[in-house]
Amino acid sequence: MTSGQGGTNPGFARGRRLRSTPAMRRWTAQTRLSPADLVLPVFVKEGIAEPVPISSMPGVVQHSPESLRKAAAEAAEAGISGLMLFGIPADKDAVGSQADAADGVVNAALQQLRADLGDELVLMADLCLCEYTDHGHCGVVTPAGVVDNDPTLDRYAAVAIAQAQAGAHVIAPSGMMDGQVAAIRAGLDSAAYTETPILAYAAKYASGFYGPFREAAEGAPQFGDRSTYQMDPPNTDEALREVAQDIAEGADAVMVKPAGPYLDVIARVADAVDVPVAAYQVSGEYAMVEAAAANGWVDRERAVLETLTSIRRAGAGSVLTYWAVEAARWLRR
Repeated sequence: MTSGQGGTNPGFARGRRLRSTPAMRRWTAQTRLSPADLVLPVFVKEGIAEPVPISSMPGVVQHSPESLRKAAAEAAEAGISGLMLFGIPADKDAVGSQADAADGVVNAALQQLRADLGDELVLMADLCLCEYTDHGHCGVVTPAGVVDNDPTLDRYAAVAIAQAQAGAHVIAPSGMMDGQVAAIRAGLDSAAYTETPILAYAAKYASGFYGPFREAAEGAPQFGDRSTYQMDPPNTDEALREVAQDIAEGADAVMVKPAGPYLDVIARVADAVDVPVAAYQVSGEYAMVEAAAANGWVDRERAVLETLTSIRRAGAGSVLTYWAVEAARWLRR
């Protein structure tokens, strides 16, 4: 068919008609990205006076308590929805005692941020033990070096109560222990925190994209790995089982982690559930784009916004990303 014929044929499809100008493309956009879709993960370290740059994550730091307050105020001003807090304590032990200490690094930070911001941001507390244990695993370890699931649940319940007492709006368990949501829900309810929601890291994969995070959170395993409790990358149906179990145990929202390499999982989870779905754009995803941009191989802003849009397009209602504040400012221009 010639172009002339196409111009007179009412059945000739011209997709370009709806792409002709930026305003036209905005009008026809099927997926929209806004600051409110974004959550900023932050690291707060005990015993430092100034923020410490993370070499593998340019632009990201381990915050001091004071620099975290400033970053939180900037996040609120940018219009993002919330923060996800991770802590690096000065002292670690076999059971992660500082995770539920009232003056532990994250719990102290939560108290301060609630005093500063009230309910302006959703303060989410990552609940795991890997940053707090001297062995770097996500739970209590037996003498044989195996993470002991059920005693770990008791620790998780205690940590959840401490985080809620400190002011966390949302408790976000990431340890991938069987039964963790039920144990945390029971603990919160027993302490009269019945209104505190749980965002479960329901499908958290044993991923190769966590490398920079281990520098940031100082929580790398001192032996073995986490493959016996985090999910195996080839599996999707297993993710749906994990998500269904967490919802049955009382999860109010669920998360897929990582995001970019698991867009298919995000899509299947979003289709399967009727609770909010989040996705975590992890440290390795961030570091790859930053490295490519630093070398001039990609346009940084375009690449960042495209990755975030793809995660939303897959079905995630919110995205945890280290670019949250910067991306929010771009979106508000």
